Amino acid sequence: MSETISQLLCRPAVLAPVVLLASYLVYNLFLAPSRLPKLPIIGARDGEWFPLLRARWRNLADFKAAVTEADTRYRDTAALLPLAGSGNMVLLPRSEIQFVTDQPDSVLNMHTQVLDSLQIDYTCTDPSLVHNPVHHKLITTTLTNQVGNLVPDVADETAYSVGKQWGPDTEFHELCVYDTMCHVIGAVTNRVFVGDPKCRDPELLRLGMHYAKLVPVTAQFLRMVWRPIRPLIAFFATIPIHLATRRFERVMTPEIDARLAEYDARLQDPEGKSQGERNDFLQWTIRQAKESGDAYMWRPATLAGRILLLNFAAIHTSSFSITNAILDLATSRPEYIDELRAEIEGVLAEFGGEWNKRALAKMQKLDSVLRESARLNSFVTIGLSRRVVAKEGLTTPSGVKIPYGATISVPSYSVLQDDDVYPGAREFQPFRFSDERSDESVEYVKRAAKSFATTSKEYLAFGHGRNACPGRFFAANELKLMLAHIVVNYDFEMQDSRPPNQWFGMNRVPPMKATIRVRRRVKA
Repeated sequence: MSETISQLLCRPAVLAPVVLLASYLVYNLFLAPSRLPKLPIIGARDGEWFPLLRARWRNLADFKAAVTEADTRYRDTAALLPLAGSGNMVLLPRSEIQFVTDQPDSVLNMHTQVLDSLQIDYTCTDPSLVHNPVHHKLITTTLTNQVGNLVPDVADETAYSVGKQWGPDTEFHELCVYDTMCHVIGAVTNRVFVGDPKCRDPELLRLGMHYAKLVPVTAQFLRMVWRPIRPLIAFFATIPIHLATRRFERVMTPEIDARLAEYDARLQDPEGKSQGERNDFLQWTIRQAKESGDAYMWRPATLAGRILLLNFAAIHTSSFSITNAILDLATSRPEYIDELRAEIEGVLAEFGGEWNKRALAKMQKLDSVLRESARLNSFVTIGLSRRVVAKEGLTTPSGVKIPYGATISVPSYSVLQDDDVYPGAREFQPFRFSDERSDESVEYVKRAAKSFATTSKEYLAFGHGRNACPGRFFAANELKLMLAHIVVNYDFEMQDSRPPNQWFGMNRVPPMKATIRVRRRVKA
């Protein structure tokens, strides 16, 4: 056996790659000069060899322990946070959160970090859709401005989808919260993206959810592959993603072709006798594409690709948020639900039973429940991840010199779980923020800052600053209406304890198989 191995190694075709690989490993482990600042290493042990390498895998196995160590040992100083698949991040102290948000994109860039984190050049069939995200402007302007006009559609689809997933049974029955709410989120969100009846196409919904699950898992795997061979591995690893993308395009193409024909017909009909323009994201994207004059922009594959990317961004996070809120309520106190239901029904009565933007804005306890649940169960455990893109690097207020190309981040989980910031931080206090907003001795601006979609240094669930989640105002209204509908129309069988969240790398996700028992309420 040993002779066979020796003979193999003597062959140039075998020996050369082995020598190259060994040289690469020796260089990187022993000889390569470190570009990182000399900082303590989170997850390392005193006196151990290869502390960065070992800490990477240790932190991946237990990232909760890593962020806990960062908070207890390095709360007021920067530290290195190595993580397998994500490299060696520089975790800045919470005192420098505002400093990070104040930096221009020419110094700290979120977009560059996202491209690498999601391995967009491999996981996206048409990477230019993300490299040139023109649809972002529609999110920050048109979608946000249309939130009020979209409420009736969101309410209608919520009633239909929740009824379909949770059923009309007036006896208690068991259901999986995450699975059912993923379908509801998919349908309701696509009502705004592609309109009715396309939003109810089961294949469109299946592919949107499938894509949203494939991308982060595949990206995580690819980040752990040695960079020189990553393109080869990615060719095979991303096949399911590209297949899902092509199928989504085929599902969307008939709708897109019909919309494009309608758009052209309206241009040829100055008297306005043709069908009126629809009010959904697909229509806004078509108008933007046509006005650009670039034929690539209105290709069915391009338009479908943008809708698919929106599905990825919306379904993932919103499904987590609504699942967490439902589990929190179902394991809290019955009087909390009674109080919440009374607010919702009272406000609806004021507005004649109709859902609208003003009614949702008046439901401050409902808003508080969602903000408190997002605080307690935040998907984001370290926030404001940015890539240093300034060639000269970056010097922090505490004097740490961070080189070009490094990744920085700040604490989020430890701040959200801090009793000094949020008294009783590990308890679900559903009306924590509505109580604060009702204190009229505090100026209005500070009270309004406690709303679900408002970000701050102590609340990074949606990010913070100019790069905060652009769709958070729509998402907040969608989630509020959805939770309100459920609370008004269904009873929960209260549970004694809440299933714990799960850690997936640096992210926390709700227990995806957790079940509750519900029944449709019989109204007098």
